[in-house]
Amino acid sequence: MTTIVDPMTTTAHSAPSVPRLRLTPTPSGRALLDGGWWPRSTDPGKELPGLILALTARRGHVTHLMLGAAGWDRRPRRLAVAGRVVRLGWFASQPVGLLIAICSNGDRVDLLVVPPNTAAASAAAAMAVASDAANTVHTQDILAAMTDHRAPHVNTAPETTWESEGGHLYPSGIEDPQ
Repeated sequence: MTTIVDPMTTTAHSAPSVPRLRLTPTPSGRALLDGGWWPRSTDPGKELPGLILALTARRGHVTHLMLGAAGWDRRPRRLAVAGRVVRLGWFASQPVGLLIAICSNGDRVDLLVVPPNTAAASAAAAMAVASDAANTVHTQDILAAMTDHRAPHVNTAPETTWESEGGHLYPSGIEDPQ
């Protein structure tokens, strides 16, 4: 059960659920993501408290969460968890499936958010990719691989991304006509 203390702050009164969370063993400067999270529902009042407590225990007190606006039942601006208030930002421009947590020690934790209705095997595979310390696969590519039942496209060099968005690189030995 959740209670709205004021129009902007939500407080969870029931015990937080244990999050289905997989993190890299140590923060990595090379990986695009720090792990994956698979919520059980789209209710932020039920799902976020457990995640916040788990991240706080592993990476430091969470002060802010930035989430994609789509896919959640409600969008509270603040969430009271364990005597602390965490600010929540909901952004339409944020990549699908990305959650960013900011900690009081300055750490940033980027997580893949696996949709709640995802099959267990697909969710486990996606979280394994997201929590690999050498991961270079973007959230949208991991999520696309889950729905397409294919391996994530791991070559995310700027040139590859550019080509996949309509650009064209000339093979070696071919001159640019300009």
